[in-house]
Parts: sequence; structure tokens; C-alpha cells
Amino acid sequence: MTPTVDPTAGEVRVTPANLVSWDDLQKVLTGTARQCQCERQRLGDGDWWYMPVDERKALFRSELRCDDPRANETIGVVAFAGDEPVGWCAVDRRSVYARLRNSPVPWKGRSEQKEDESVWSIACLIVRPGYRCQGVTYPLVAGAVEHARAQGASAIEGYPMLTSGGTVTWGEMNVGSVGPFLAAGFREISRPTVRRVVMRLEL
Repeated sequence: MTPTVDPTAGEVRVTPANLVSWDDLQKVLTGTARQCQCERQRLGDGDWWYMPVDERKALFRSELRCDDPRANETIGVVAFAGDEPVGWCAVDRRSVYARLRNSPVPWKGRSEQKEDESVWSIACLIVRPGYRCQGVTYPLVAGAVEHARAQGASAIEGYPMLTSGGTVTWGEMNVGSVGPFLAAGFREISRPTVRRVVMRLEL
């Protein structure tokens, strides 16, 4: 039987990844996400492609600081439904994401200081199979905002996909859809492509 959750009823809680066990986080990363280990955005395509999966995994774990509640920083938040880990959101300073920095898409029509460390980005959203299409990304985005705010961010951005009018594969949706960002108070600042939206929230 497929489990169901109701994020609007407070059934989903979101917590910084350093307060989560490594094993719980790995339950969320299935399929291509397990191969990626959420390092492609951080490393950029070239370095990521040539790095073996085991090395990506070790790097990711070192950056997360899982199982370390005393850590001052971590690079994402994890959603739970009860005791089950159901979602992951990568959120960190925008400048750390090499793939984002080197892509023309998010910068089209904007004059932004790419190295501004006060601006954070939501780079990836993953929901565990069995919990998808149940609104889990709404509390994930909201939790990412609160995490960035607590770390002193001046603003946070997202780069979601427009889903109407065409087929979108799950792999494309790791950037999220527009709805959760709107619900968290983000506003649209540009549409660099037909399906991609740049959204931002001043903190």
C-alpha cells in the first residue's frame, strides 16, 4: 500500500541535515539521485562526471556533517513523515554551486554578483518514491528558507520548472515546480527559458 502524507496537516517536519543520520538521508536518494549524491550542482558537469560514485558519496557526507548536532553548518534539509525520511533539499550559498555559476540560464537578463555569499540557492529537491505528488516539496522549500535565514542569508533563490503544457520527467523536476516557491513567498524575477523560472525571496 502506498503511504500518504498531508503536509498541510503538519505531518511533515523538516530538519537540518546535520541532525539526521546518514542512513536516513540515503533512503531518500534512490535511482539517479543515488548516483549523483547531490554533487553535480556543486562540482559542475566536468568534475562531477569524472568522479567515481564512491568519491561523490564520501564528499557529500563530509559536507553534510550528518549525525553531528554540534556542527555549525550543513548543506541541506531533510523532510520526515513520522519517523520516515521522505525528502531532501539542497540549500547553500549560491556561490558554491559551480554548475549554477557557469550556466547562462539563471543569469539571463540580470546583473548579479555571482560570488555574493549572502545569497543562497535551493539547488535540488528530491522526494522518496512512494511519497511523490503529495506536496512534500512545500514544507521542504519552506524549511530551506528558514535554514538559510538562520544562517544569515540576505536572500534565497530557486529555479523551478513550469509543468503545464507538456510532459516533464521526474529527473527534470529536481529543481522543483513553481507552486512550493510561491507558497513560501518567492516572487518571479525572470523566465530565462520557456519552462524555467528564476524566483527569489528577500530575507
